[in-house]
This record gives sequence, C-alpha cells and structure tokens, in this order.
Amino acid sequence: MSTSADLVAVLKSELRDARITYAELAGRIGLAESSVKRMFARDGDMPLSRVDEICRVLGLDFVDLARRVADRQPLLAELTLEQEQAVVADRRLLLVAICCMSQWSAEQIVATYRMDAAECTGHLLRLDRLGIIELRPLNRYRLRVAKGFRWRANGPVMSYFRTEVLDDYFAGGFDGEAEMLTVVHGQIGAGLANSFRERLARVGEDFARQHIVDQKLPATQRRPYTLVIAMRSWLMAAFRDMKREEVAWPDAS
Repeated sequence: MSTSADLVAVLKSELRDARITYAELAGRIGLAESSVKRMFARDGDMPLSRVDEICRVLGLDFVDLARRVADRQPLLAELTLEQEQAVVADRRLLLVAICCMSQWSAEQIVATYRMDAAECTGHLLRLDRLGIIELRPLNRYRLRVAKGFRWRANGPVMSYFRTEVLDDYFAGGFDGEAEMLTVVHGQIGAGLANSFRERLARVGEDFARQHIVDQKLPATQRRPYTLVIAMRSWLMAAFRDMKREEVAWPDAS
C-alpha cells in the first residue's frame, strides 16, 4: 500500500473513532455526501487541501496524522545488506544502533558512553536516513524494526560479531551473579527441534520485554547482561573424524 493510500486509511479510521459520518463530514467541509464517498473510495487520490479540511474537522494536527501513517508501515524483520554494511562500517554508529534496538534513550546513551549529545544526535539522524528508526523531536524515536528482528544470518553485522565479539563473550567464566553457560547435546526429532527453537525464541522475547520494563529502575539497580541463544544441528569439529561413514546426520556438519 502506498503512503498516500495509508493516509486515506488513517483518515477513515480517525473518522470512525470520532463517530463522524460521511454525511456529517460533507456538511462541515461544504461538499455533497456522494462527493465525500467518492473521494474516500479513490485511495491515494485526495487533494492536500481536503486533507487539511478533514484534519480541522477531526481536531488533528497534520504532523500527528503523518506520525499515525508512519506507525501503520510494516516493521522490518531484518535489514537489507546495504543497511547492515552502513551500520557496521562505523563502530560508534553500530553502538548507537544496538542501543536503539534495546530502546535506550539518547540521554542514556550519552550518560553511559563517551559520546556527547551532538554526536549522538548525528548518529540518530543517520539511523533515521537508513530507515532503521524514525527520529522525532527532542531525540525521541520510533523503531522501524519488528519485535522479532534478527540481524542477517550471514550478513555484515553477524560477521562482525563472530570476529570481534564471540571470543570476548565466551572468554568469561560465566560464574558471576545470575550467569550461566550450559551446553547440551542430543538427538531429537525434527518436529520437536522446531518446538524447542520457538521456546528459546520466546525466552529471548521475555528478556527483551524485561529490559524495557526495568528501564524505570534507578541505574544503580540495573546491571548489563547479554543473552545468547543458539540451536544448531552440529557435531563438534574434534569429533567429526570419529563418526562412522554409514551414519547419516542431515546438516550435522
């Protein structure tokens, strides 16, 4: 659906919510009811002058209308290759992007990292131009990525994590407060494997939701944690040459 058609759809929704009929609207903007019906039937073909008139009837500012149109746009499940390349090319932009994915405020970013407000604003503007966030006044923003967003499986960001992050992450002892590292190996049916994958995904979503809720706590009561969830059909490299050739395990490379 085009943006202009989305705008008309939002106006229809606002009229319904305000319980304003086409007949009532027609009387208030000086048109025949049949003309109003035709105008709304032609999605995306409404003059801006009429949009302004309808906004006045609704008591709605055009900026608010545009924001509601933006809120209706489908969220991104993943970024394009070009978007990821742009993000990972600048380490500080990547930092701000990850903070935004965690819904940190600009004030939190500046208070936590060696970055002043002007630099943070510059990175937020770049993320807006890349289509990752919608930047709003006072450095507030709306994420344009879905709740289940994932970096591209073999894209630039995951490649960066593999080369720059994984060794650092797993070098820890996982013996601190609320830390754990468990490696479980087994053979299960493919259907059950999908069920486990979905349950693990829900754990990740629960963690993300708790992060948002706990932003209300004082900084002294919060600690940074990173949850890594993975499930793969895989055999440890040290054991691969011991496997009998007649045993076939699909995708167990």
